[in-house]
Amino acid sequence: MKFDIEYVEKLAKVLADNSLTEISLEDGEQAITLRKEVTGVIAAPAVAPVAAPQQASAPAEKPVEVKKGKPLTSPMVGTFYKAPSPDAKPFVEVGQTIKEGDVVCIVEAMKLMNEIEAEVSGKIVEICVTDGQPVEFGQVLMYVE
Repeated sequence: MKFDIEYVEKLAKVLADNSLTEISLEDGEQAITLRKEVTGVIAAPAVAPVAAPQQASAPAEKPVEVKKGKPLTSPMVGTFYKAPSPDAKPFVEVGQTIKEGDVVCIVEAMKLMNEIEAEVSGKIVEICVTDGQPVEFGQVLMYVE
């Protein structure tokens, strides 16, 4: 089978329309590879976010943590839930006093409901995430004073 120009143009369109960088096809003894150069696209986003957010967020985080108390962070990637079920009362609310070891929320990871316990005793001063929100490892869930 011979690759005609119309077929190659269709492949190029698939490459462009689907944000692909390379397509390779092989038919018996014949093969074709189409590649798209992306040098300028990769360099531009990498430069801008690296400089601005690191400088802006680092000084802002330290004073905020000092004012709000100790952060309780997520030990895993998952989904935050403030209550054991949608119609149940939340584990904790702002202003509530907790003890070390009290369950403060659930983080669902891979269909497993993981109860997150307080690492410190004190009063909840802020809950930083909303019910059903995805959370990252180490993300602050709430602050305890």
